Amino acid sequence: MKFKNFPIYRIEWVTSIFLIGTALLSLTVVPWFLWTKYSQVEGWGFIWPLAIFYYYATGFSITLGYHRLFSHLSFKAKWPVKLFVALFGAASFENSILDWSADHRIHHKHVDEDEDPYDISKGFFYAHIGWLLFRLKPKPPVNNVKDLEADPLVMWQHRYVQWIGLVVGFIMPAVLGWSYATLRGFEHPGMTALAAFLIAGLLRTVVVQQGTFCINSLCHMVGRQPYSTTHSARDSAIVALLTFGEGYHNYHHEFQHDYRNGVKAWQFDPTKWIIWTLSKVGLAEELRRVPDSRIMAAELKEKSLTLGRDIDNLAKALDAHKRQLKEKTIAAAHELAKELGVRAEALREAAANKAEVAHETMVELRAMLNEAAGYLENLRRAAGSAA
Repeated sequence: MKFKNFPIYRIEWVTSIFLIGTALLSLTVVPWFLWTKYSQVEGWGFIWPLAIFYYYATGFSITLGYHRLFSHLSFKAKWPVKLFVALFGAASFENSILDWSADHRIHHKHVDEDEDPYDISKGFFYAHIGWLLFRLKPKPPVNNVKDLEADPLVMWQHRYVQWIGLVVGFIMPAVLGWSYATLRGFEHPGMTALAAFLIAGLLRTVVVQQGTFCINSLCHMVGRQPYSTTHSARDSAIVALLTFGEGYHNYHHEFQHDYRNGVKAWQFDPTKWIIWTLSKVGLAEELRRVPDSRIMAAELKEKSLTLGRDIDNLAKALDAHKRQLKEKTIAAAHELAKELGVRAEALREAAANKAEVAHETMVELRAMLNEAAGYLENLRRAAGSAA
């Protein structure tokens, strides 16, 4: 991007000062405080658990609440869950439920297009944080969250989000630290309060925000695309570890209304586990799930499109002799790619007609995907030994 003639009036001054200021303080004041004052602070046994609680409370308020509950309506929650999300979501300092959801819905509608608020084609920095620091275009009117505007709790939080964030995110950790120190009779309760503010308030805010920002940047640059290559979204297990399961972004962009992001049993998605648990205790209901047949159809279709290309690319790395030896593998892989396309179309039709797909069929199709992976691995090894 070229910023030589960037108009100053496009800078979001309040947001920029807050984001840059908190990041700088977390990188300077917090390490300095821990290095020079750690031994002078009493109550670390309370401060660190408080910081961990705040980290998970605000993080899950974004992933479970702002994202899956309000932006995508992937389940319904009772008022205690919604109130918790509203309070601790504000404490993440990622704007209100209403504004966050409006931006995110536009992102899904216009992903990788100029209208995308955090369009990755404008670069890593812009998608990660730059779109918050300045607006390349005037912000469009908020007209895609009429459902949320009808929710009194959402609108209450929207009106007072900065004050709620200040009280819950910064003042409350300090007050809790001071109260704990006073009750325990510590000599310097103010130091305990300051430490709680810096760790559970300031540092925690920056860490949670940067994790969220990684979804907009890293998950559109690094990772696998098993469900679709028509957009930049990618699945990243590493980012999922940092973001409470939000890293399976290729799946999410294909099936945005599913309450799960890590759809496989082994994928790390604690947000879906919490939603499921809430449903079992009566605090959540109407969890939306994409049928396994639709998911498998997407996987088969994508593999049918990419298998032949990948096989040809690997074959180019082989010398003439090895390519001749691998001709049967190459031919079989191309035949399998055609078969995958046919099966994907049949499965998609079955899913559209809500027809039951036998478990044996799903097992067979999964075996075909594993066979495709085997062909690719076989040629990768041959290409590697050729190099």
